[in-house]
Amino acid sequence: MKLFIQIPCLNEEQTLPMVLETIPKEIPGIDEIHILVIDDGSTDRTVEVAREHGVRHFVRHRRNMGLARSFHDGIEYALSHGADIVVNTDGDNQYPQEMIGELVQPVIRGEAEIVVADRQTHTIEHFSPFKKAMQRFGSWVVNQAAGTDLPDAASGFRAYSKYSLIRLNIVTRFSYCMETIIQAGNKRLAITSIPVRTNPKTRESRLFKNIWQHMRESGLAILRAYFMYKPYVFFATLGVLFTVAGAVPFIRYLVLVWMQTPGSHVQSLLLGVLLFVGALLSFAMGAIADLTRITRSLQEDSLELDKLDRYGHTRNWVTLPAKPEHDTTAA
Repeated sequence: MKLFIQIPCLNEEQTLPMVLETIPKEIPGIDEIHILVIDDGSTDRTVEVAREHGVRHFVRHRRNMGLARSFHDGIEYALSHGADIVVNTDGDNQYPQEMIGELVQPVIRGEAEIVVADRQTHTIEHFSPFKKAMQRFGSWVVNQAAGTDLPDAASGFRAYSKYSLIRLNIVTRFSYCMETIIQAGNKRLAITSIPVRTNPKTRESRLFKNIWQHMRESGLAILRAYFMYKPYVFFATLGVLFTVAGAVPFIRYLVLVWMQTPGSHVQSLLLGVLLFVGALLSFAMGAIADLTRITRSLQEDSLELDKLDRYGHTRNWVTLPAKPEHDTTAA
């Protein structure tokens, strides 16, 4: 079994040696361990430092493309080189690379397709109380959208099986973390989590400028992924709300007419009609969005077959030997 450990890097010459030195050389159940450095437009000696530490696999971007694109390109490289499992860590040494062996065991044993490290964010000293609360809330939102039960959905320290990577498709440009969990949950991939302790902070995050940007971008990524798989839920809810709201002016009109209140009360009828039109449009949009979802699902099935042709089958697809035509075995 071949393991690729991919490390996205942006000017990580200072911390990359610590990452590389703590990666295990041997892991039970793994025959080959390969390290892949994804240079996302670094302007320092990141690549040279990696080569000095024996790294031979590289994906290089001439300019900064972002974490999601780096993850996508790293996965493509790893799968094209025969990876059975891919572990994603980070070049800033925030994750405990020495625990990669424990991280991949559920995948090796066939118990899970994706393993997400739980950083136990409530114990991280440099996280403010507000950030800890937002981490818990964000994980809860993702779990609701994905139908999962992960304590740390934002963690980027993960192990993926080849089967899961063939089925997942990255479309966001900000961060793949939330999107892959929502996709995996809706595609019924087995996901589990193991607790880890993070290393001391080495620098500020380069993914976002402040927590508000992170919250905004993560929220948009969650909404986009949710609408990809359950658009009818949103539009049906909107349609019901418009229907209920539209019924109120009509009821008001009937009550006023019954009480013989002076005036034509046409405004109630107009408002009710407008709200009912909004409800009708919402239900229509929901039907169209659901048909689009079905079309996208069929396209994803075709894409999976294309990936299988490129990267080979996984252990999830098994061809049993044919039963002998004249089987004389006693029943």
